Amino acid sequence: MVGYLVFLAISTAIFALFCLGLNLQWGFTGLINFGHVAFMTVGAYTTVLLSLQGVPLILATLVGMALAALLGLLMGISTLRLREDYLAIVTIGVSEVIRLVVNNQDLPIGKEWKSGVFGVQSFPLPLGGSKPALMVLALLVLFLVFWLLERFVRSPWGRILKAIREDEEIPKALGKNVFWYKLQALMLGGAIAGLAGAFYAWQLTTVYPNNFEPLVTFDAWTIVVLGGAGNNIGTILGTIIYWAYDAVTRFVLPQIIPLDASRLGAFRIMVIGLILILLMRWRPQGILGKKEELTLGK
Repeated sequence: MVGYLVFLAISTAIFALFCLGLNLQWGFTGLINFGHVAFMTVGAYTTVLLSLQGVPLILATLVGMALAALLGLLMGISTLRLREDYLAIVTIGVSEVIRLVVNNQDLPIGKEWKSGVFGVQSFPLPLGGSKPALMVLALLVLFLVFWLLERFVRSPWGRILKAIREDEEIPKALGKNVFWYKLQALMLGGAIAGLAGAFYAWQLTTVYPNNFEPLVTFDAWTIVVLGGAGNNIGTILGTIIYWAYDAVTRFVLPQIIPLDASRLGAFRIMVIGLILILLMRWRPQGILGKKEELTLGK
């Protein structure tokens, strides 16, 4: 049970990081990104592959974040001038392209090239592979990223992002380069997701392409909507509720409902959908979101 609680704490910290990046892009800037998992994929694979080449873990992680930010730059240059619905379609397409590339290409794993379909295993872990130490590190990094983001979004830069979210014609009229600010939000959110990808790989101790399917992005959307878009504390609260629900239903539901594992998993997802429907009906801004700042459905 202690080991599972450590796993739960690490998972919560990782997804909170991942969702903070999405919240910056959508909650504060209004960018509908359905391919957010692409940044996590780049961060995870870059960190793992570089560490297997002897690159120090900290440097490998920073390179992974930089490449995730670069992906955000490339995605932004090609998509940010599109309408919101087209932006969503293109971003989810990019995430699937990246996943399929790492699935079908040979990857430099150590001194050999191996097919990506078999994943990447046996890479060095931080802090001697200690899960409690990894938990402490993940929580500290989450606190640091949260603190920095809070400072950013409360600064003039963050106020411009909110203005773009509400009506980008107004900051344009004031002489602000809206496209550049959107690009910055996409890149910074991507870098944060890349950092989450590094921790995700360390937690699993192996990386497979199937770890980065579109469902991961929609889990993040569920968390951000639940906690309240445009609120970093709400994002962390949504992550805690999401993983608490996962843990409780995993152990309690089998004792209440006589279903096999596959049907029980489908039932748990159905309940999440029902909760979201009720939330959208009675509190569409989320638990801690502000109704006057609601961007969903614009």
